[in-house]
Amino acid sequence: MGSWKSYLNADPIKWLLEENNPSVRYFTLRDILDRSKNDLEVKDSREKIMEIGIVPKILAKQETGGYWGLPENFYVRAKYKGTSWQLIILAELGADEKDERIKKTCEFILKNAQDPISGAFSYISNKDGEGDHERVLPCLTANMAWSLIRLGYLDDERVQKAIGWLIKYQRFDDKPDQTPNEWPYKRWKRCWGERTCHSIIVKSLKVFAEIPENKRTPEIKEYINKGSEHMLNHHIYKRSQPPALGRFKWLEFGFPLMWNIDALEVLGILSKLGYKDARMQDALEIMISKQNDQGKWILENTFNGRVQAAIERKGSPSKWITLNALRVLKDYYG
Repeated sequence: MGSWKSYLNADPIKWLLEENNPSVRYFTLRDILDRSKNDLEVKDSREKIMEIGIVPKILAKQETGGYWGLPENFYVRAKYKGTSWQLIILAELGADEKDERIKKTCEFILKNAQDPISGAFSYISNKDGEGDHERVLPCLTANMAWSLIRLGYLDDERVQKAIGWLIKYQRFDDKPDQTPNEWPYKRWKRCWGERTCHSIIVKSLKVFAEIPENKRTPEIKEYINKGSEHMLNHHIYKRSQPPALGRFKWLEFGFPLMWNIDALEVLGILSKLGYKDARMQDALEIMISKQNDQGKWILENTFNGRVQAAIERKGSPSKWITLNALRVLKDYYG
């Protein structure tokens, strides 16, 4: 066992490579075993993602226009079953961006949810069938931008506009009563809050971690520095008021997380960005302690029952949580 594997109670990689979950198999080959995209097993598992498992189950319920259910119910009115949520899940599972059904969904979201004025994404369309300027949401914007980047839209000017919005309007204050009283903050006090919302920071960092390093602008790099330092100052999962109080729900690991956040996701983003900071240690130790004797992690948090297709079973060993934990160990200790 290598240095990062020494933190495992047992080696779960053979389990992750089983063919019944082609998405996990694909990402294990690529991210854990460092196989080339041209490797035959990698190619085969990539193709199988669209043929067996969760992705074809979700796509089987897709309407011809690229949406699920009623087209106008793409976010809040059909929470977790609407189109926005399916886009996140399909991106997480490694769906093929060249597939016409995937392209239709991407274009549907860009047309119906993106505010053409600002580039942010709204939870509802306006009378012209575009994202409503007054109802844009920061975490939705980050989730849609991340999903679209994963599905091949990084260089699309519409996605670049969304990235610019995230950079422009993100705050990093940590004191009450500093919220600006202007658009877009004034409408969504619940989202922006008296202090900076950690959810927005984490989901935006997730966007920028997905962008290849050679394509990160100085503004993106500055955001990464500020956002990462903000989360490190909170030791990943702790509140600032009072400093010792933890966000204990963040210690229940789930997949997919949608708008939600947990400590494993934050560790994954920071370690992917190259951070190896002592302030990550508390969260790392908790993560490591959660594995069982077989080196597997349990699914503790789930949206099953509210999504188009259930992904794993709560309370059982999770290939997705285990894969994400291995990614952290490999990036941090490797």
